[in-house]
Amino acid sequence: MPAELPRERATVMARELERLARGAGLVVSEPWVVRLPKVAAATYLGKGQVDHLRELAGGLEADVVIFNNPLSPVQQRNLERALERKVVDRTGLILEIFAARARSREGRLQVALASLLYQQSRLVRSWTHLERQRGGVGLRGGPGETQIEVDRRLARDRIQELRRSLEKVVQTRELHRQNRQQVPFFAAALVGYTNAGKSALFNRLTGASVQVADQLFATLDPTMRGVTLPSGQRIILSDTVGFIRDLPHPLVAAFRATLEEVMEADLLLHVVDLSDPEWEEQSRSVLAVLEEMGAGAKPILTIMNKADLIDPANAPGLTERLASRPDTLVISTLTGQGIPFLLEALSQEAGRNEETWQLHLPVTDGAILARFNREGRILQRTDGETHIALTVALTTIAAGRLAPLLKKYVSAS
Repeated sequence: MPAELPRERATVMARELERLARGAGLVVSEPWVVRLPKVAAATYLGKGQVDHLRELAGGLEADVVIFNNPLSPVQQRNLERALERKVVDRTGLILEIFAARARSREGRLQVALASLLYQQSRLVRSWTHLERQRGGVGLRGGPGETQIEVDRRLARDRIQELRRSLEKVVQTRELHRQNRQQVPFFAAALVGYTNAGKSALFNRLTGASVQVADQLFATLDPTMRGVTLPSGQRIILSDTVGFIRDLPHPLVAAFRATLEEVMEADLLLHVVDLSDPEWEEQSRSVLAVLEEMGAGAKPILTIMNKADLIDPANAPGLTERLASRPDTLVISTLTGQGIPFLLEALSQEAGRNEETWQLHLPVTDGAILARFNREGRILQRTDGETHIALTVALTTIAAGRLAPLLKKYVSAS
């Protein structure tokens, strides 16, 4: 760690790196936090520190050494030679996790692009014979072109190919988004720091079976489900990728692409892991990213999750103080604590997006009644001999789509 970085902050970063490593399927043998007054250009660590790390890794029979700090290609190559084992930095580790978790076509394309951009400057690691010549017969691979130049050109070509594919996916997604905007339902999106419990809450609210795991980035691709609230209101709920502070630059585009559902939501449900000692800093990191995305002005309901893991003896009055904050709920997805209050809050928020209409429908036209029932929420119904008096709640979008019927059947009273 840099000499000026407080040890407490360094310890937190080391703990998060451990969680990332476990999320990649690795078994963490031993963390090592070292203060660096100066970074060595060739190996990042000083010679004595490299020697100590080689002995430490050898004694633990470690296969991989992970650095929290970004390593240059030269530093990574030299460290692998000195330590005689694989070396990765935080960016490389997160890329491995992203690659393993991406499920959608867009997610896989974004991760592939981020990986290539990251590896492009590291192609030198594949070639110790940098002067090997390849006198290709192709127009671009002419005489004198070195193998490393060929590889870099192939990487550039692949990057352009991935970007073209992504443009097509984005165009298709935009069409889907335009179609969804015509759906007359309130939309809420779960956001939060990675491993905050978003997917578990999503499953509890929707009855879905999204993967839930005690690891970072268990969810990478956004997932959407319809939810019928106890009030009868129907909403769309989205689960999104977990946030993480100091996301490496090559991963920013891949990460942001998975969060576009957030921009379309009427309400953001900010899920916070109350049991994590760093929950306040994690919460600030999430809000900062939302602000950068242009979503900072959206309505936010803060969900303090995992309240069942809080020991009142160690944190007296904490949950009570948090519950008294405006637009904040304290819940436990595991035990169900606070879930009824969350559902009620969702009903209230969805209700702000509705208009109430008094209608007078002919009893002979069941199709019209069925359409109002399908696109709105019937609050009251009184059946007469020839007509049905109906009170229906409609979203602004639904009311716009049903405008001709509303004009025809709105009650004179």
